Amino acid sequence: MPCPRPKVAPPPGRPPRPTPPKDDPVLRAVGGDALATDGLVIPAGAPAPPAVTATSWLVADLDTGEVLGGCGPHAYATPASVQKLLLAATALPRLNPRTTVTITTGDLEIEPGSSAVGLVRGGRYPVSTLWLGLLLNSGNDAANALARLAGGDGGVAATIAEMNALAKRLGAFQTHAVTPSGLDGPGQFTSAYDLALIARVCFERDDFRRYALTRNARMPAQKALKKGGFQFQNENKLIYNYAGALGGKTGFTKLARHSYVGAARRGDRRLVVTLLGAEARPLRGWQQGAALLDWGFAQPKGAAVGKLVEPDGADQAGTATAGDVPPRSTPDDDRPVTPAAARDAPSRLLSLAAAATVAVVLAATPLLLLLTQRRRQRIRRRPGGQLPR
Repeated sequence: MPCPRPKVAPPPGRPPRPTPPKDDPVLRAVGGDALATDGLVIPAGAPAPPAVTATSWLVADLDTGEVLGGCGPHAYATPASVQKLLLAATALPRLNPRTTVTITTGDLEIEPGSSAVGLVRGGRYPVSTLWLGLLLNSGNDAANALARLAGGDGGVAATIAEMNALAKRLGAFQTHAVTPSGLDGPGQFTSAYDLALIARVCFERDDFRRYALTRNARMPAQKALKKGGFQFQNENKLIYNYAGALGGKTGFTKLARHSYVGAARRGDRRLVVTLLGAEARPLRGWQQGAALLDWGFAQPKGAAVGKLVEPDGADQAGTATAGDVPPRSTPDDDRPVTPAAARDAPSRLLSLAAAATVAVVLAATPLLLLLTQRRRQRIRRRPGGQLPR
């Protein structure tokens, strides 16, 4: 079934889309066999969702994990700044918000013209302020500083490796980060389904919800550098205009176009929407998200087409592995409580059996036999090997 979309001409000068990894039918069935489509998937009898320009999207229940509907939920796409949610999921548990960070030249090395919250070299800022700069103002400078600190001696590279390892543990097997900020990089992809898994982990945290709902914050003055302070605002318009909004994240690059993640509460339900590859007309990204949230809240409880898999829900005999997490050392002035994600973890594998337990429809059909054969071939050919990207 085709996804409803308004007729909008592509913008002039748009870069060509990067070639995504080859589709794997096992990965496309994560969360349910019905999700393995590039088209529209909604519950039987549900009204048509609103027409949006996003090339892929998904609406899910944050608490039950039920997927209410989607458009190409497992289609590969470039993330832009919604990738900062994966950085938050990785680094929030590692960093003490009261730690003071001194900004380096490397922290300020971002793509010219890309978003920055205005950090200055040699400036000293609390980690909590950097999180606000990251989530409110989409500061790529803040992303670099947080990733450097969270990576310890391994710096930004170690944090990116940990981001990718965490994505695999969450079941976000189509996500591969190259930059901590979401600025475009070769081989960097995600999917609407994966973003929902990552957002679900973020919205479980009190500190993330508090940061995401903050409307404005102040960057402290740097007296030693003769730099004044200033105020900055939350760019996610959902929190100003949608009743029950819980926050989220906006994103944009010329390559990725507009991406968006947003969540809201209505009564006793909390829904999340993720969308990728959108244009800002006739509706902006957050407005497309709001329209899809309205559609989701109108669905009865229990109406679902799939499921968000649980973290670490895979067994040891499947097709994908998280690999080894690089060792890290913690700065002397940073003493966070280290979660399981911060430890070197054994390889976690997504098995066909695990995928089947969350599938909407997956029985002993010829497709299942084909996937089982592929799984066995992979195990023989690449024991403990990394997931192809």
